[in-house]
Amino acid sequence: MAGTAHGFSVRRYAPERGAFAKLAARDSLVRRLDWPLLLSAIALSGIGSLLVWSATRNRDTLNHGDPYYFFFRHLLNTGIGFALMVGTIWLGHRTLRGAVPVLYGLSVILVLAVLTPLGATVNGAHAWIVIGGGFSLQPSEFTKITIILGMAMLLAARVDAGDQQHPDHLTVLKALCVAVPPIAVIMLMPDLGSVMVIAMIILGVLLASGASNRWIFGLVGAGVLGAVLVAVLGLLDEYQINRFAAFANPELDPAGVGYNTNQARIAIGSGGLLGTGLFKGSQTTGQFVPEQQTDFVFTVAGEELGFLGAGAILLLLGVVLWRACRIARETTELYGTIVAAGIIAWFAFQSFENIGMTLGIMPVAGLPLPFVSYGGSSMFAVWVAVGLLQSIRLQRPMTA
Repeated sequence: MAGTAHGFSVRRYAPERGAFAKLAARDSLVRRLDWPLLLSAIALSGIGSLLVWSATRNRDTLNHGDPYYFFFRHLLNTGIGFALMVGTIWLGHRTLRGAVPVLYGLSVILVLAVLTPLGATVNGAHAWIVIGGGFSLQPSEFTKITIILGMAMLLAARVDAGDQQHPDHLTVLKALCVAVPPIAVIMLMPDLGSVMVIAMIILGVLLASGASNRWIFGLVGAGVLGAVLVAVLGLLDEYQINRFAAFANPELDPAGVGYNTNQARIAIGSGGLLGTGLFKGSQTTGQFVPEQQTDFVFTVAGEELGFLGAGAILLLLGVVLWRACRIARETTELYGTIVAAGIIAWFAFQSFENIGMTLGIMPVAGLPLPFVSYGGSSMFAVWVAVGLLQSIRLQRPMTA
């Protein structure tokens, strides 16, 4: 009888202990998430939805007569991006490491598809694939992720295996070859902004990998030489030349090539310390700033939320970068460090370029502000990047 009771006791409570173990593991995973990173990204996307709404609610030619059109789509893009982040965490960056060749191949195919009749031109760059129903895809956003993963896989392979302390010259050369095909195709679009971001990603990845400084100085020198040759040989399109001309001389043709940057500075300058109030900005309501829901979304913050509101966006971006730096520093594998460093370089440069061009300290390059600007491809890519950062944090040893 005792044996039966004992057996009954085991059969009755073992599943419960298993359930408790699962709950405990799930609770541990939730607690180990980097919550400052996650909450900052959510806050940026939430602020972005309000700024996009303010920028588009009166633009009937864009919103099809629905003032909430872009607001709800921005929230939808954020929701899909969040789901992609969860999926990335569930798979894990180490699992994705084995799928890098497939993911890289798919991203290159998508970029090449832009040069076919499937591609569409937006603001001078033939960089989009129109899917239908008002949806479009910008494949260059996803190449940023696959280049980071591909270069990290090659640079870290022998170091993480214990065969080397640092990547050798041949390994670095192979890693650089990963970035060449996408860059070449993106240059043909032409999408100079994305090329600039990828260049910064490459530098960040190499710096984190411990590669020889000769590669860093060599790449910087090659970049400067390449920029000079592009300018001398006239390889830039007219709209790109106009953007650089307006950057070099802000007073040049204020009603033409300098219009965007002049109106952007007027909008930000009119906000003062506290701003005019959400939906009350005269520049935004008057539709004076073009592409205000995408490239120039920061001007809405400057005008309607003022210096303090725009500063809050900078602070949240700073928290994202700070937490990413901490994740890169604390991981015990070079692969995770390189992936995190590539994401840091991506977010940091793209944020600086986007905000800088609205302030007139950087040329207009057509880059969205991470998490804030309207755009599905960009939103999906940055949330996948957050998923990679969270996975790196979660899969590190508990004692790290």
